[in-house]
Amino acid sequence: MRFMSETVSAAPGPPPAPGAEQYPSLALANSVVALPGGHFVDFLGTPAGANQWLTERGLAPVDVGMREVCATQLRSLREQIRALFASRVAGLPALPAALSAVNDALTRVPTAPLLRWDEKNGPYRVAPHPTTEIVGHALATLAADAADLLTSPDAGRLTACGSTPCNRYLLRHGRRHWCSTRCGDRARAARAYARRTRPTAD
Repeated sequence: MRFMSETVSAAPGPPPAPGAEQYPSLALANSVVALPGGHFVDFLGTPAGANQWLTERGLAPVDVGMREVCATQLRSLREQIRALFASRVAGLPALPAALSAVNDALTRVPTAPLLRWDEKNGPYRVAPHPTTEIVGHALATLAADAADLLTSPDAGRLTACGSTPCNRYLLRHGRRHWCSTRCGDRARAARAYARRTRPTAD
């Protein structure tokens, strides 16, 4: 599902959903928030927003100079991870395109420290993080985290928020199916309203 239309790029969002601080890929999936009235808050909607989101999670320096093409790659991975989460929650087969996108991100960049050679000090190992590869490494990290979540025991707790119109995912604790107190209150209010307005039998 694409969120590029009707997107508000800057607004305060709800607190992190349960599990989002443990799994950055869950935070990525929740970086676009559905609001009443068919609007969305997209925290990756601009290059600056995407840069800030990555910086807050230690995946990019403040001054990386994110460009729109990089922000688009991040939003695209988010869409594919959301598709995989939706398949897992619904108990359906994963979409091949979503699997391919995550695997592509996983294998795009080297994960082992590379060998470098300095004329003064000789050989040394260093992680390949030049500025041009920072986004690639962030994508690989997020894809690996999504793969870890989907193959871990926590995958059985992955669920979608049960409060309309919220589109966020969370790791369920007990019977809780809401990503935040706000969503829980909204769901309870909707149920109470439905009971009050239900036709009574004669």
